[in-house]
Amino acid sequence: MIFNKDTAEKTAEFLLQINAIKLNPRNPFTWASGWKSPIYCDNRLILSFPAVRNYVRDEFSKNIEKQFGKPDVIAGVATGAIGIGMLVAESMGLPFVYVRPEPKKHGRQNQVEGFLQKGQNVVVVEDLISTGNSSLLAVEALREAGANVKGMAAIFTYGFEVAEQNFKSANLDLFTLSNYQNLLNLAVAKRYINEDEEQILREWNVSPSTWTIEV
Repeated sequence: MIFNKDTAEKTAEFLLQINAIKLNPRNPFTWASGWKSPIYCDNRLILSFPAVRNYVRDEFSKNIEKQFGKPDVIAGVATGAIGIGMLVAESMGLPFVYVRPEPKKHGRQNQVEGFLQKGQNVVVVEDLISTGNSSLLAVEALREAGANVKGMAAIFTYGFEVAEQNFKSANLDLFTLSNYQNLLNLAVAKRYINEDEEQILREWNVSPSTWTIEV
């Protein structure tokens, strides 16, 4: 679910402007999972554009507090959301921790890095939601550490049905600055893509794991 429509449209426009989101329906990308995709999203680029990162920081800060109340701690999911999560925590005057994909193999073998007390209210910041699996592993680690995870806030989601099911199963609310639907609407309106390309992108979103481009 998006925080609000105005933010969703503005965020989508920024992501397209800085090439954080690339649309290439005729020559698809290959994801690490092996899926073929007409879209590629790299929200790490946001950190390199001060005006965009400040916008994302400010929208996160006000909407997190509005939706979840002010938490005790902001947690970022490593590695993509560490930078923006830190900015949000700083803006809200809150402590920050980050969550590794798995515990370290040496030293204290931490998975949650930073100071976190049992019972503290935590909102998790994420950069991108695809299936939601890796994001929810971070939530599980925080819960195992004794945190009360109030919800997750992400920059962008592809809006896959499997992600919705995964978050529902985990009993966790997800809110995003923007999503796939708002992105496509804006991309057509601003002529990043034509109507035929829009149709390709919509077809992919229905079944991304089996989608192939017709030659």
